[in-house]
Amino acid sequence: MKLYYSPGACSMAPHIVLREAGVAHALEPVDLKTRRYKGGDYARVNPKGYVPALELEDGQLLTEVGTIIQYVADLKPEKGLMPQSGAFERYRAQEWINFISSEIHKSFSPLWRDTTPAETREAFKETLAKRFDHLSERLKSNQFLMGDRFMAPDAYLFTVLNWSPIVGVDLSKWPALMGFMERVKTRPAVREAMKDEGLVK
Repeated sequence: MKLYYSPGACSMAPHIVLREAGVAHALEPVDLKTRRYKGGDYARVNPKGYVPALELEDGQLLTEVGTIIQYVADLKPEKGLMPQSGAFERYRAQEWINFISSEIHKSFSPLWRDTTPAETREAFKETLAKRFDHLSERLKSNQFLMGDRFMAPDAYLFTVLNWSPIVGVDLSKWPALMGFMERVKTRPAVREAMKDEGLVK
């Protein structure tokens, strides 16, 4: 299978899960400014125009972070990256994935745009701060979102929180989040994914 990605973008979450699961994969970088990759027009691969996209062995294409990380985790259930389908904990993990997607990931979006007015930028930072308060409470007494075991939602949370210093959000106000980031960053699969993407040496 092949993962279409852009370095450090939300596509890093499925990249990490692929590494954690030990699933063989190829990487295809996409230039998000030009919407092109080495094969040409990325819109022909994914009409949505953004990453990630996971091309399966049979030619099917999966998009959206939350869907891809669950799909990859389910390829190797023995790795424990998602709770078993049908178990109540599965819904808890999906709850975290949806929270990260709608409340964290999308709240970062306006902070990337130079055209976002200053007052709007501050409003989104305030929204993120409230969400970070919630996450911090969870991570004060847990190593990871689902407890003491790293799972797919953690890969997603790590990826989006990693954007904080780039857009001027100071995570030091939330020591529990800083601790989470340090724990995840030391994982071999995470370091390998970041190295692949040119984010660390």
